[in-house]
Amino acid sequence: MEDKTSTLRLIYPQWQGGIVNHWMPDLPADDASRGYYLGAQLLNILAPPSPQKTVEVPISLDINDRETDLGVSARKVILKQTKAALELLHENAPEKIVTLGGECSVSVVPFTYLAAKYPDDIAIVWIDAHPDINLPYDEYKGYHAMALTACLGMGDEEILQLLPGKFKVSNTLIVGLRSWDEGIKERQKNLGIKGLSPEEVAKDSSSILKWLKGTGASKVVVHFDMDVIDPADMIAGVGVEPNGMKIDEVVRVINNIASKYDLVGLTVADASYSHQAKEYAGPVTFIEIIKKDVALKQSYVFFILHYYNFRDLFLIIIFLILLVFFLWGFFHEERTQLIQTVER
Repeated sequence: MEDKTSTLRLIYPQWQGGIVNHWMPDLPADDASRGYYLGAQLLNILAPPSPQKTVEVPISLDINDRETDLGVSARKVILKQTKAALELLHENAPEKIVTLGGECSVSVVPFTYLAAKYPDDIAIVWIDAHPDINLPYDEYKGYHAMALTACLGMGDEEILQLLPGKFKVSNTLIVGLRSWDEGIKERQKNLGIKGLSPEEVAKDSSSILKWLKGTGASKVVVHFDMDVIDPADMIAGVGVEPNGMKIDEVVRVINNIASKYDLVGLTVADASYSHQAKEYAGPVTFIEIIKKDVALKQSYVFFILHYYNFRDLFLIIIFLILLVFFLWGFFHEERTQLIQTVER
């Protein structure tokens, strides 16, 4: 049965929201965040062909666009790219959006577009190791850490004026949460944003489904940051936080949500090279992952995969991303050593 709804695949390789060079000491600071751009392109290449239309947000690769303005790093270029993304959505007027990023702020435009399209009937499930509820002028200036607050209508005034809608805090849930910057855990409590730890969703998705039922919403958007995955299981994102969710658990949560609710938005974000993957050589090997049971009877997230096996494709995508970023880091290190030898 063919999907008759209007679904748009949005390639959004925005990288400027991340300040991640401290996590990648083996790469030049200028190169570190731009790994997000490559991650989005890889996701697009590896995702299966689909009858749905695909568009790409034009993204600058100029490292000189990263000036901090009004408490937000690279604010001016992010503002420009936000406008470009909104123009694409208004031009295509989709009913559902699959976003392939890019750092976490790539969810802001498509999710607030959907919030405006389905007012008072939509909930947001943010699957992430971090809450992403920073605000301008916090110590950390990266916009990707402000993504969820932007979806809630908080943050930079000029950016917020552009966004079509916002989510109610009562309809916002963070899943897999286990890492907070200083003062952010208290902010989450003060804002009243509910969070579930990996342990609370390890056995089943009942706590998520119970919470969704309480919202009264019929439609859901899901943000999936790859750093939510336990590094002992697999490393696919920049940040590496121990004691996370297993691959099986993430797939199960998304499919359980999609089986009960109208999943109108899905973002896959944070695919990038990780320096820390070198410390987890065992878990990131494809052989160890593939030994697990990769059969999935049915994937309800068909508007992104168009009836492809979500788990199988997911594993292939992650493996290839890891391979590319490993080779990138390896050859960069070799090149640096060669240059240093020549300079001596």
